[in-house]
Amino acid sequence: MVKDSSLKEKWDFLVDKLSGQFADGDTLNLDSIIYLIGVQELGQGQRRFKKDDKVNLMHIAICKLLEPYGYYEFEYFDEDGWPHYKVVTELPNLKAGEQTVLMKESIVHYFDTLGYFK
Repeated sequence: MVKDSSLKEKWDFLVDKLSGQFADGDTLNLDSIIYLIGVQELGQGQRRFKKDDKVNLMHIAICKLLEPYGYYEFEYFDEDGWPHYKVVTELPNLKAGEQTVLMKESIVHYFDTLGYFK
């Protein structure tokens, strides 16, 4: 787990950098970053997605982000190239603030493993 001060610093850095790259300087929120991760994990490049696809992209991202914590496990790619995950361990009941911290921590971990902070 990432220390709170380190998490905040890395999160702020990440938001600033991603906002500059993908939002023309507007500040990306948590959901927007999760969506970007979903697009990255799908690996089919930039294109227009339908509303249902956008929800599915966020689901892909959440599964990928929580996989290192033992909540999900990658299963397979379907015929359209979309990844599918299975639930390994049910998520605990978390308060909204705790959910946000878990997601921010998992996003920081995701980008850290990609070498984004170097």
